[in-house]
Amino acid sequence: MLEKKLLIPETFSADPSVHVFNGKLYIYPSHDRDVELESNDNGDQYMMEDYHVYEMQDTETMPKDCGMIFHLKDVPWAKEQLWAPDCAEKDGKYYFYFPARDKQGFFRIGVAVSDNPSGPFKVEPEPIKGSYSIDPCCFADDDGNYYLTFGGIWGGQLDKYRDNVYNEAHKEPAGSIPALGGRIAKLKPNMKEFAETPREVVILDKSGKPIEGGDHDRRYFEAPCQFKRNGKYYFTYSTGDTHNICWATSDNVYGPYTYGGILLKPVIGWTNHHYCVEFKGKWYLFYHDCERSKGVNHHRDVKFCSLHFNDDGSIQTVTP
Repeated sequence: MLEKKLLIPETFSADPSVHVFNGKLYIYPSHDRDVELESNDNGDQYMMEDYHVYEMQDTETMPKDCGMIFHLKDVPWAKEQLWAPDCAEKDGKYYFYFPARDKQGFFRIGVAVSDNPSGPFKVEPEPIKGSYSIDPCCFADDDGNYYLTFGGIWGGQLDKYRDNVYNEAHKEPAGSIPALGGRIAKLKPNMKEFAETPREVVILDKSGKPIEGGDHDRRYFEAPCQFKRNGKYYFTYSTGDTHNICWATSDNVYGPYTYGGILLKPVIGWTNHHYCVEFKGKWYLFYHDCERSKGVNHHRDVKFCSLHFNDDGSIQTVTP
């Protein structure tokens, strides 16, 4: 198996979301540019301009580049920064969700549609109404409902929102104040609109108390990945500046979720972004690191490894 090997050596790629369509694995990453840019906490170094899709026949075969599915110039409402995307299938149509800054500098989430998982995708002329921030993840529940989780603080602007309203004066909660959570909203049947007002995904510790803003080892920062296993909902996410990928569980898709532990320890590089997927009866963790670029944070590479669950549903920690 190609565990922990560089999967896309011909370019830099990051933020993988991965799905099984038509019996194959499809990787939907962001596309880091091989340019020299100054790094900062706002993420200005991540000036991605296009998306490619990669098809894997199995875990033994290197991915095939299916080509560019669209470029920044194809997004009429966007100004810059095509960051971490996701994709979902419904009734033979494929819906690609992506964040970008609009002409006013606010992150919104757009949708592009295709008849094929490898694209090309046609971009909708406007972002999802009421969307904001970054890192969309589309989760399909057993009952046929689809949900979009999203949100990232700092460069992703989530810390500036309260009750879905932006205010530049807001800051990330600190100390014993409850941490901010990601956001979740059910999608309408057309997969292009929210069916409800986005709500917060609350993460609790094992005593039932909300994770505190000062608890940077466990608090939510960005990169939500939501899935279901054995009737249990899993919400996994990055802690950002402490570089962990953590997991939490709930009996309800909306939560609250109870913190479980660390899924993936820090990788080489600043960001940590992942996706959990089941393929042919086994679970895999896709992620990125900066090993090839020796820590240059906007030159990242997608890798993957096996993911193992204990009998009680807890996830075994992966060391990259």
